[in-house]
Amino acid sequence: MTDRQRRLALGLAAMTLFAAAAAGPAAAQSNWPDRPIKVILPFPPGGPSDIVMRLAAEKMQAALKQPIVIENRPGAGGNLGTAEVARAAPDGHTWLWGTDTLVTVNPHVYKQLGFKVEDLQPVTIGTSFSQTLVCHPATGVKGVKDLVDKARAGKLSYASGGAGVPGHLSMELFLHMAGIDMTHVPYKGPAPATQDVIGGQVPCGLLAGPTVLPHVRAGKLVALAVSGAQRSPTLPDVPTIAETGVAGLAGYRADFALAMYAPKATPEAIVTRMRQVFVEALKSPDVVDKLKAGDQVVVGSASADAARTLAADSQKWGEVARRIKLGLD
Repeated sequence: MTDRQRRLALGLAAMTLFAAAAAGPAAAQSNWPDRPIKVILPFPPGGPSDIVMRLAAEKMQAALKQPIVIENRPGAGGNLGTAEVARAAPDGHTWLWGTDTLVTVNPHVYKQLGFKVEDLQPVTIGTSFSQTLVCHPATGVKGVKDLVDKARAGKLSYASGGAGVPGHLSMELFLHMAGIDMTHVPYKGPAPATQDVIGGQVPCGLLAGPTVLPHVRAGKLVALAVSGAQRSPTLPDVPTIAETGVAGLAGYRADFALAMYAPKATPEAIVTRMRQVFVEALKSPDVVDKLKAGDQVVVGSASADAARTLAADSQKWGEVARRIKLGLD
């Protein structure tokens, strides 16, 4: 284990300890919140994290009796906004909402991270989502076994939304477990990647479900499988990769999540109250239905469970990143 891996493991262990402390029942401090609550999203507006938080914010404001101010701070794969929260005062008025990859992938691949994992504590895993494996109809590939056989017979490529994104890492795990090779073609986001698969420039892709769904329904793409442990709520007839029975892929799982984090040392009572209000908002029937339509499944985990899941996923994706020698500036 390298020094960097050892520091990361210690950081994730510290996150778990902080989350365990925050998991116990406690009444929120009587003076919190005493001003607007800022939630930093380290990605541009309009993405999954932005949509989910804006759906929940109205209900949270009613419960907390303070405005929820959503601030998008994109940059460096989410590292800029994450670093801002890691440096924030632990008084319960600054929170981070974003993908789990902020702490499970970025620390393994970015040379300059800008924050320490141990300076954040997980509050909850709010929702989970997976990726959808699709191919152009002209490939003749109708299932995962077809894809594996075709990749063994000749050179194939696949598209993703960029180096280090969920689709890239999920596909590299798939290739490793299946014992095949495909050339990675990264794009700046899932939308342009999807367009090139539709256009036939790249035969296949492992991409965000909501991005490819309309094209699957229109017959422009063939959905082979989804990456998660459960089938997608928007594609219930499409199997998970593990369900396909293809040799080497038993136990395959590539779930991703949106999670809330707080600065380290945010008081237990405040973390507990924030988690309660946020999860209640996510579990409102109208919010659940809207999230399902966007391929998001509500989780609402306890803080300690979130920390354990994030630590396990960090280990898994760290191994993938090291195997493919992935490094980003």
